[in-house]
Amino acid sequence: MLLTTPDTPARHDADHVPPRAIGFWGGLSANLLNMIGIGPFITIPLALSALAGPMVLLGWVAGALLCLCDGLVWAELGSAIPKSGGPYHYLREAYGRERLGRLFGFLYLWQTLLTAPLSIGAAAVGFTQYLAFLAPGLASWQLTAIAAALCLFNTALLYREVRSVQLLSLLVTAAVVAAVVWIVVSGVLHFDMAIARRFLQAGTDSPHGFWLGFGAVALIAVYDYGGYNNVCMLGGEIRQPRRNIPLAVLCSIPIVAALYLGLNVAILGVLPWQQAAQSKAVVADFMQAIYGHVGSTIAVALIMLASWGSALVVLLGYSRVPYAAAAEGQFFRVFARLHPRGRFPTVSLLFVGAPRRWPACCRWTI
Repeated sequence: MLLTTPDTPARHDADHVPPRAIGFWGGLSANLLNMIGIGPFITIPLALSALAGPMVLLGWVAGALLCLCDGLVWAELGSAIPKSGGPYHYLREAYGRERLGRLFGFLYLWQTLLTAPLSIGAAAVGFTQYLAFLAPGLASWQLTAIAAALCLFNTALLYREVRSVQLLSLLVTAAVVAAVVWIVVSGVLHFDMAIARRFLQAGTDSPHGFWLGFGAVALIAVYDYGGYNNVCMLGGEIRQPRRNIPLAVLCSIPIVAALYLGLNVAILGVLPWQQAAQSKAVVADFMQAIYGHVGSTIAVALIMLASWGSALVVLLGYSRVPYAAAAEGQFFRVFARLHPRGRFPTVSLLFVGAPRRWPACCRWTI
């Protein structure tokens, strides 16, 4: 029989579950990498186009407050049900493990199997879109192949014990956060009050009225803050989960909010807001205005690093959902298989990161 049944429960002894090897900093880094990604580097011009003037910054604050409210829910669920696959278990517990919870958990599993390739593929495509700035001669099929290869590379990187993955995540997060801080500090050091004053005097013009414009900015911000629940997907591998999961969720939101607000202020003190609103690569234009062509090249490389890191941790989180369902008897038993030494979900990781699925997703998103 391919599927387990309620009469054949999954084993949960210490040798048949992943080790709790991820600490607070590892959980925080998994959130931060997922949240930063490529989002703000693309959406800042969209926010400036939706609402002019300083109220656009308040929209970013409103988005952070909304996410903080949602983060409280994730923090509570993550600490109460600290299991790998997070939302799968939350749905089962909320609606009854042997009643509607089985149905909703099963539906969440299949939703993940359908949407995970698109989410991971989109992050990889973001990487290749900025790569095209550095290598404009690359054809579309070459960019597709690079995006698919990136997903395969990430799968290989994650095919190791979770302690090593945590170290990798910490190193990449430190590099990404340091890069964003450097960009913000560069803007502060080259801040032009005359340019900033024109932004402050721009009023609150919006093509659809103030409140619709404000709502659009808040919605963009919520999208860019997304990912603070990634640590919940790894709940079964977090040390002291009742402490570390809520801390990772609730610390990641204000940290990223501060980085995004700093990024906005830095850009609006160097570039005229009208130019920033029309830019297709606003951070590259910003760095070029300060450091010339070399600056824009460095900025693009840093954005590519953030995109790659986001694709890495998104795959890490999603790979735990088929494992969780299989361990509960709702998916093929082979997906509950763990590596004999590293005790990480091997089949689940390889399936979610399967290279045969990425070319189609990458072509669709490119």
